[in-house]
Amino acid sequence: MSQAPEKAYKNLDFLNSAEARILRILAEYLEPRVRFHKQDVEDTIVFFGSARFVDRKAAQATLDEARVELEKNPSSETELAKKQAEKRLEMAGYYEDARTLARMLTEWSLNDDRSAQRYLIASGGGPGIMEAANRGASEVPDGRSIGLNISIPFEQGSNPYITDELNFEFHYFFTRKFWFVYLAKAIVVFPGGFGTLDELFESLTLLQTHKMEKKMPIVLYGESYWKSVVNFDSLIENMTISARDMDLLYFANTPDAAFEYLTKVLD
Repeated sequence: MSQAPEKAYKNLDFLNSAEARILRILAEYLEPRVRFHKQDVEDTIVFFGSARFVDRKAAQATLDEARVELEKNPSSETELAKKQAEKRLEMAGYYEDARTLARMLTEWSLNDDRSAQRYLIASGGGPGIMEAANRGASEVPDGRSIGLNISIPFEQGSNPYITDELNFEFHYFFTRKFWFVYLAKAIVVFPGGFGTLDELFESLTLLQTHKMEKKMPIVLYGESYWKSVVNFDSLIENMTISARDMDLLYFANTPDAAFEYLTKVLD
């Protein structure tokens, strides 16, 4: 008697084929939707930012090592390594601020008997600012947070502070972005590179064009960084955006300032 043929939905060769791409896309929409429903997740505060920042302790250790190496072996390379380590320590302040802000928001969003959490911190699930956000939330008793990770060849890997039931792994950037924005009630954008800029400007575009009709406060954390990276005044002067488009953004430089703004607009 011949063996029964394999069902299509169990055929991994087919499911991983180009022809089944639409099924994979649907899965990255439906599986998170079911899991969010089971976990009673409706509202999030999303943190974007660089994957390359580390906490202050790690940054200080790197700088200490660089200073020792420079003293042992003075060269242009070891001098550059020391300067980079100094910059890494400076940028570690953003990691610590993201951690603090996420902890403050998580504590605020828990109800009095801690049986429910209105707003969950959501990050991209990886290292850097993403890790800091999940880490801050995890430091609050009963605090939960979300990680929307993406499979890429470098940098990314789930940080250890995400709530297990809310740890996701995406293949497609656009389905991951959908889940960032769909549940978000506010977005906090820390300094970052191409990926952070992409996430920021896609969110702004959705708001500017009214494709996203809900209220969505966006906090740019680190005013000096953002105004050095993006010349907003030049965009206005050249009439590529209007002055009122800047109303879509709020600049904050301390966890307290960001917390005060967010709790005011979300309450």
